[in-house]
Order: sequence, then C-alpha cells, then structure tokens
Amino acid sequence: MTSRTVTLLDVARAAGVSKSTVSDALQGSGRVAEATRDRVRAVAKELGYRPNSAARRLRRASTGAVGLHLPATATRLDYYMNLAFGAVERAQEDGLDMVLLAPSGASGGRIASRVDGLLVIDPEAGDSAVPGLLDAGVPVVTGERYLGPAPGPSGAVVCDNAASLTALLDHVTGRGARRPALLAPSGSSAWATALRATARSWGLAHGVEVALRTVPFAATPAEAEETTRALLTADPAVDAVICAPDGSAPGVLRAAAALGREVGGSRKSGSGLLVAACVDGPATRTAAPPVTAVDLRPAAYGRACAELLCDILADRAAPDTVRRHAWSLETRASTGPA
Repeated sequence: MTSRTVTLLDVARAAGVSKSTVSDALQGSGRVAEATRDRVRAVAKELGYRPNSAARRLRRASTGAVGLHLPATATRLDYYMNLAFGAVERAQEDGLDMVLLAPSGASGGRIASRVDGLLVIDPEAGDSAVPGLLDAGVPVVTGERYLGPAPGPSGAVVCDNAASLTALLDHVTGRGARRPALLAPSGSSAWATALRATARSWGLAHGVEVALRTVPFAATPAEAEETTRALLTADPAVDAVICAPDGSAPGVLRAAAALGREVGGSRKSGSGLLVAACVDGPATRTAAPPVTAVDLRPAAYGRACAELLCDILADRAAPDTVRRHAWSLETRASTGPA
C-alpha cells in the first residue's frame, strides 16, 4: 500500500481487529491483550502506517507543558534536584515547559487538562497519587518501573540497580571485606526493592551473609550514623558498610570514627572498615575520606526520561518503550588505595 496513505482502517482490516483496537494498541491505551498489541504493531509497520500527528493534536489540544512527579522526600536530596534540572532542560528543547507537581498529587482528570504528558520518578507502589497519574489519560513515562497494581506507563527509563549493588559488593570483597553490610532503603520503589533483593541473592550466591539494616528511603546522615553505630556495636565483624540513601554516607563515617574504626584502612587488625554508597553526589565526593559510590548520572537520567516522553508525544517512539540508563562505579579512598 505505497500509492496512498495507509489508514487505521487498513491496519484494522489486515490485523483482523476493530479500528478502535488498532488505535488503542498503537497509542498504548485501553485494554488490549499483549499478543494483539504486538500483532497490530507488526501489521502497522509492515503496511507503512504513520500516525497523523496533526489529527492527534486536533483531537486533544496541546498545553505545551509536561508534568514532573517526584517522591515526597525529593526536595532535600541532591540526586532529584539534578534529575529535575536535566528533565527541564530536555523538555525545553522540544518547546515544552515543565510543571512540578505537588507530592500529594491531584486527580488524574485535573492533571490531564494541564499537561500533555507526565514524568513519574521512582514511583512507590504504596504512593496513593501514582495510580491516578498513570490513569490520567495522557502519556506517562516512569523513571524506574512501577511495581504497583495500576495500569502500566507509556514508557520507562530504567537502571540496572541489581548490577550496581553487585558491583559494590564485588568491589568491597575484592578489597578484603569478609562481612559486608547494607543500609537498605525502605519503601516499595523498584530501586529500594532491587537493592534489598540483590543483597540477599548476592549473599546466597557467594556464601557470604550480607548484614541488612533498613533505613528510611531518604535517611539523613544522623539516621545513618545511628544505624551504623548500632550495627557495628552489635556485629563488630562487619568490615564494610554500603549505604543506599543519597547524602547519608557522612553519617556512616562519623559512626566509624566514634567507634575507632579506620575507614579505608587494613582489615587485618580487625579495626579497618570499608565504606561505599549506592548514590554518588557532593556528600560522597567531599567527605573525608572521599567515599566510593555509584554515579547514577542524575542529570542525564532526567534528560533520558524527558526525551522518551517527548519522543512518545511526537510519535518518534512507540508506547511501551523501555530504555536503559548507564551508571558507573567511582572508586575512592574509603575502600582503600586505588
């Protein structure tokens, strides 16, 4: 069908489904079985179907803005501020303003009337605002997967959080640690869930029990210090502490100093302690000693999330697209000499 424009009706006839099913399948909306969605997309691609962007804009007036929903604790975390700046910068490149949504959220209908699409970052399965955002009637891209019962997003950008924690555990044990511990984040986000599960699975695979302590998702340095003091006092054999929450590593260092544990020093004497973090930032880079950490590249991550949403809105990417975001391990003095 190259002599004329391929229509939704052409795709529907070729796929053996209704026109409305084709529309829902291609837009990622409605209740369409995954097998039907895949078949419709394959037929549309084979026929050379191209969405009519102008018609879509007429069906739904553009607001020229997209919304950004961050976790309630985000305002005091460096990671999310950098992520937000990256997302704003990328959205502006497509001529879109970014609207920061209140953590409590609004009804899906009210939000849909104000924005063309939504970014929902680190959605918690227990966050009552998230289901309404996902069902707001506009394209939604999540930063990390949503593990709750609501309908899935239009797209997602994900990090391999299991691999990043595995890299940290491999690193500290490679530097001589025999009894690592993890200050794991509470909550039901994909990040928190992956870290807790990986600590257990890594321990089973290596025959090494990882001492697991749960702290708030956005634990303060004081909370990390208190938990680390209790951990090292109750279990002096712990010779490496990996802290997950952004900005909490200085608390681990203070606890180590108070208990006479030399950070980054030799473990042969029994007093040395390795310290690492799951999120890099100013607190890890400027600590004394600087702390080994996973650089999640938050500004680039925010850009990637906004780019996927822009691509879906402009028909440059299909709904249900999942893109990967890379991280790197930055080794520093807190885990011994390079």
